[in-house]
Amino acid sequence: MSTAGRTTATDGAPQPVALAPLSGPGQPPWNRQRLRSNNEWLLLERLRCHGPLSRAQLARDTGLSKPTVSTALATLELAGLAREAGRFAPERGRTAVLYETDPAAGHVLGLDIGRARLRVAVADLSGCVVARRDLPNRGRSANAVADAVVAAAREAVAEAGLPGTAVAHTVAGTPGVWDERRRSVRLAASLPGWGRPGLFDRIADGLGTTVTVANDANLAAVGEYTYGAGAGSRLFVYLLVGTGLGLGVVKDGELLTGAHGAAGELGLLRLPGCASATSTSTSTSTGTGTGTGTTLEETVSADAVVRTALGLGMRRPLTAEKVFTRARLGEPAAVEAVRQEVDRLGHVLAVVAALLDPDVVVLGGGIGRSADLLLRPLEQALYERSPLRPRLEPSRLGQDAVLLGAVATALEAARPEVFERRTAPVPG
Repeated sequence: MSTAGRTTATDGAPQPVALAPLSGPGQPPWNRQRLRSNNEWLLLERLRCHGPLSRAQLARDTGLSKPTVSTALATLELAGLAREAGRFAPERGRTAVLYETDPAAGHVLGLDIGRARLRVAVADLSGCVVARRDLPNRGRSANAVADAVVAAAREAVAEAGLPGTAVAHTVAGTPGVWDERRRSVRLAASLPGWGRPGLFDRIADGLGTTVTVANDANLAAVGEYTYGAGAGSRLFVYLLVGTGLGLGVVKDGELLTGAHGAAGELGLLRLPGCASATSTSTSTSTGTGTGTGTTLEETVSADAVVRTALGLGMRRPLTAEKVFTRARLGEPAAVEAVRQEVDRLGHVLAVVAALLDPDVVVLGGGIGRSADLLLRPLEQALYERSPLRPRLEPSRLGQDAVLLGAVATALEAARPEVFERRTAPVPG
């Protein structure tokens, strides 16, 4: 059955794909073809993680016989999944042919859908980005945003010189929480109308691929853990502070999303005794709002920095980025606005440290790009509030954290899909 135009939810960080058991509940019965398929997948993953390798090295590393390795490699070459990568001439013995995976065997799409910008990346199976688009989000309706995403993705695929069918899987990062039953995103107040059912089905139909939907902070955590400052940590937190506030948590390589996919939605917490800092409020029944009252997000987001700066006498037009720029120049109102942001974020960090006890917290999002101004004062603010002292790091991926997390997640789904498609027996 075709998977084009289907949307799914994701609840885990990219993990090494385990070899399926040869038999058992829910598995096809054992047969020789299935054994060959498992051998081919085993060798392909070995090449991906450790290649280029020779036949002898593959036989030694996997425990398979050299004839079995030779037969499997021939199948992988014929399927376009592996290729020769050169030759190795040892001091003694015969020259050995080296093999590697062919990254052009399939491609994935990563999407980062934010209030301010839309980002798209096409990557091959090695994770190399071969085309991308980065554009302002000018959509005045949810449908317009969805259509702009599809148009940008199609342009990027065309720029990469690929037909649309070459994309094996797409992962879309968005504010909020995916609701599989309603087929929509909940709690995405920063994107008005984004909670309406059918939007991601519209994107999937426009792209003709399976689309997996994931929270942006979670994908940023996956990206930073896979490629950036979170690599190798036991319990890592990515704190996304920009148009909203959220966090992604990775423990021992596994993304923690909670029972309903809403773990890390710290910004939705309403503060007691405080009127809303914005002039609008929406009901949670729409799936796009949080009710009345000031939320934690409203006190630390980029809009909060601007409101604080305006209250201190700075003049419009003003953005959080401009406030931080002027703080670097020593403008008193801007310096004070940053100090107040540090004070509020210090409280958030203390709560995160007490709840999760992470070894690393990465500061990301739009506000995170000013880590040069924030990290040292944030460390001091945290130490004043808590005896728990995780290491604070700036994001290494910057504005690409969500996008690269989407690519990494798409690759984990695409690699086995491409393998199955290219090695499937020809009917007849």
